[in-house]
Amino acid sequence: MQLKRFFTAKNIAYLAVLLALVIVLQIWASAIPVGQTGATLNFSLVPIVLGAILLGPLGGMFLGLACGIVVLIQVIVLAGNPFYLAIWTNSPVVTTFTCIVKTTAAGLVAGIVYRLIAKKNSLVAVFVASALVPVINTGLFIVGCLCMSGTIGDFGGVGGFDLFVFILVGLVSFNFFIEFAINLALSPAIHRVVTVVERQLYKNKKHGEPQAETAAEGSDSGNV
Repeated sequence: MQLKRFFTAKNIAYLAVLLALVIVLQIWASAIPVGQTGATLNFSLVPIVLGAILLGPLGGMFLGLACGIVVLIQVIVLAGNPFYLAIWTNSPVVTTFTCIVKTTAAGLVAGIVYRLIAKKNSLVAVFVASALVPVINTGLFIVGCLCMSGTIGDFGGVGGFDLFVFILVGLVSFNFFIEFAINLALSPAIHRVVTVVERQLYKNKKHGEPQAETAAEGSDSGNV
């Protein structure tokens, strides 16, 4: 029943637009490597935030899942990338789980938290949701890398003692701070988009009510 209410014409239209943005931005961002680590800038988190805010936890989760699938396809297809090649060759199961779960969980949690905070302050809710997505995405990526400790260690040529530092500095740091800054910088714009959409929906609903009443009256008069 809840899924039926979610998949309305309006929500499907939003999902289609945001899904296209996720795919385009993820593919485009993958062309911008960070150093020699194989890490890339991820602008596709922005439409995930928008989906979590506009469509709720299910929307954020769906877009996060779509993003994770695109990332996984890139890991498999871009065999020339040394980092992708190392993790996929040595740890395909953990790699798959990490790619899929990190953005899916980020979209889901952002949607839940936004709805809770928006009841008191929608702007603060947008900032928190925007910050949560890169934090959760990066946090789960680190967990996934630690589960592939042998693979990451061989790739980076580091010992187990320095592995965590290598992941934070070599694979995560620049990526995370850029993603975090992008999401926070765009938060006011995201809030503006959400406000405009909500106002438009309210106007459509308000204008639609008299039409419905007129139609009902016309139906009653016809019955008489």
